[in-house]
Amino acid sequence: MRWGGIFDLDTLRHDVDRLTNLSLGEGFWDDQDKARKMMRERASAEETLKEFERVDGEARDLLELLELAASERDEGVVADVAEQIPSIEAEVRGLELKRMLTPDDDTDAIVTINPGAGGTEAQDWADILLRMYLRWCERRGFKTELLSKQPGDEAGIKDATFVARGTHAYGYLRAENGVHRLIRISPFDANKRRHTSFAGVSVVPDLGEELTEGEIEIRDEDLEVSTMRSGGAGGQHVNRTESAVRMKHIPSGFTVRCEAERSQHQNRDTALKMLRGLLFEKARREREQAFEEAFLNDRADIAFGSQVRTYTLQPYTMVKDERTDHKVTNADAVLDGDLDEFIETYLLLNAEKKKKKAGEAQEE
Repeated sequence: MRWGGIFDLDTLRHDVDRLTNLSLGEGFWDDQDKARKMMRERASAEETLKEFERVDGEARDLLELLELAASERDEGVVADVAEQIPSIEAEVRGLELKRMLTPDDDTDAIVTINPGAGGTEAQDWADILLRMYLRWCERRGFKTELLSKQPGDEAGIKDATFVARGTHAYGYLRAENGVHRLIRISPFDANKRRHTSFAGVSVVPDLGEELTEGEIEIRDEDLEVSTMRSGGAGGQHVNRTESAVRMKHIPSGFTVRCEAERSQHQNRDTALKMLRGLLFEKARREREQAFEEAFLNDRADIAFGSQVRTYTLQPYTMVKDERTDHKVTNADAVLDGDLDEFIETYLLLNAEKKKKKAGEAQEE
């Protein structure tokens, strides 16, 4: 059976074999950027193929059990099969979601979190979000690298940037772009009043050097670069050298900061990658006629009326996505990284909108 897209199993098997043979050829690693890209493509195809074959096998096993139970009228086995169906359905939804992702989505993701209106409260909220996303990445098996983190004056963070490395990391995490609102009893208020805090999340692709030529042009004269000592707990290196880099792209107004590396040169290269990702994301949203500068531009307001998701901890617990109306009452689980339902619902809704728009354009 041929399913099309990533469910064309014959094509997937052919791709895995083709890329495996190429990787064994002489001189394959001479061009390391090209080689890494091809190995990533192979890993993605192989992972999808194994996942589909596993889910297909589980479904066939359950069907055989159900047929056997029906012939023997064994209600206990039928009940056991029914209990396993929801997990199969969840795995099929995950495969369906992968089918809707584009080649551009299969890159690593650079995630930046900035506190908005709310002072210390917002800085603490930004730190909670950082932990939430790092936990989600851990659950998915993604590797993470913290590029920059500035601690808040009293608590939390002033900003943080990390890269998530894994199959379709950008494709999944771009669903998190936007302003996130928290409603809770403030741990910093002696009167225990309810506070509302905001933090902005920006997700852009980690394009790498080989993908930028002809797509994203960043001229030296368009950059405003400053250096400073790295933040953090201290140590001889961070105290003595100005290795951290702050880079502003004047035409767009985008500003990034990187202090992860010991070398100023390495931090500059990483900052350039972050800017390329921001400009790529801006262009992608403009192509879709859905670019919202508030989600990416650090000059925009992060406050009331602009949130994509609301996390309510008082007077009841609920997390609601304002774009899809998807709701979850277990807020603690969400803040511990259980984001799959929100990400899947958003991306599937986006895919449906694109399909509908394409159909309307075809009719016209």
